[in-house]
Amino acid sequence: MDYNLLMDLAIDLGYELAMSGAETFRVEESVTRLLQAYGVDSDVFSTPNYIMITLRTDDRTPITRMRRIGAHGNNMDSVEKFSNLSRRIVFHKPELWECHQWIADTRKSCRCYSRKMQHIGYFVGAGGFGLFMGGSWMDGICAGLCGLLAGIVDHYLDGLKANQFFRTIASSFLMTLLAYAFSAIGLARNPDAVTIGALMLLVPGLLFINAMRDIIYGDINSGVVRIVQVFLVAAALSLGTAVAWSVSNQFWGQQTSAVLADYNYATQCVLCFLGCIGFSILFNIHDLGVMICAFGATLTWIIFCICEHFTGSAILGYFWASAMASCYSEIMARIRKFPAITYLVISIFPLLPGGGVYYTMTHAVRGDMEAFASQGMYTAAIAGIMAIGILLVSTTVRLYQVWKSRK
Repeated sequence: MDYNLLMDLAIDLGYELAMSGAETFRVEESVTRLLQAYGVDSDVFSTPNYIMITLRTDDRTPITRMRRIGAHGNNMDSVEKFSNLSRRIVFHKPELWECHQWIADTRKSCRCYSRKMQHIGYFVGAGGFGLFMGGSWMDGICAGLCGLLAGIVDHYLDGLKANQFFRTIASSFLMTLLAYAFSAIGLARNPDAVTIGALMLLVPGLLFINAMRDIIYGDINSGVVRIVQVFLVAAALSLGTAVAWSVSNQFWGQQTSAVLADYNYATQCVLCFLGCIGFSILFNIHDLGVMICAFGATLTWIIFCICEHFTGSAILGYFWASAMASCYSEIMARIRKFPAITYLVISIFPLLPGGGVYYTMTHAVRGDMEAFASQGMYTAAIAGIMAIGILLVSTTVRLYQVWKSRK
């Protein structure tokens, strides 16, 4: 056994999964299964920032590798393919040199949307949710343009190696300023809906979900780190939009929003489906997976509307809808043999409190501290109840898997 070659294989697989946006437990379990398949005793420790592997040779000599995980995006296609690759290696147990070739081939086979398609995703995602939040059709177009601007700024700053906190501030500032500019010249009747639709592009949905799933599987350190990242991104969103609101008041005066459109449930579902197609593109989901994810988001919203209607409580609606999104993701993961996170990150999108973050910030900059505290607590309650819904289903599935494996 060439332990150094095996170690290189394991660290490469874990690194590719982590850089694609996989959960911590997925990284650790995939690497552990690979090493166990070759009869090697090992310890694998991963965080959002690095991965460390220690194995013991036949004479119990330890060998350790550590690799830093830098800034990365959300590439669900890569998560799916490298997860499937780990199962393929465990099942076939080929020669190590062949495994390295499989990794190289998988890396080449991972698809990415062109820059033009990504721009379409920004426009469709922001525009669809601008309408979904109650904006008019012109508001939806303005939201799409604001989302396109946010995407261009984020890509440009990412190329300059700017950190995520600064990129979020810059993107949220410029797209919010553009939304108020559209309102000032009369194109947008509801700048709030325009801004919220574009803000959904920057809401850290995958970070939030990965944090919950890490905590479920006992990776408390990783979960806490991701939760801190979520709060930092939310703070950056608030700061960027607050500064844009202040600047727009200096130039065009305070912009007031028209009454939000009251779309019927069928229209809301169509707009939700449309917006989530855009987000599926941004998360690099391909082929039938795009429709499956968008349908999951629509089903989640239907469950929310039904629960809210019959219980009279939006909080209960968020709980049951998030639980439904988690159930749907687990079911589709087993039907299609893909990671559940691919479906969950899109299915949960209609429930993410982008509007709550925006209105909380708006009350703060306007000095209405009572409304700020009330809206902030409500937004936190939504995030908490969603986390409980995801935790409940994921924990149940985890317990069933452990029971089944022991049986």
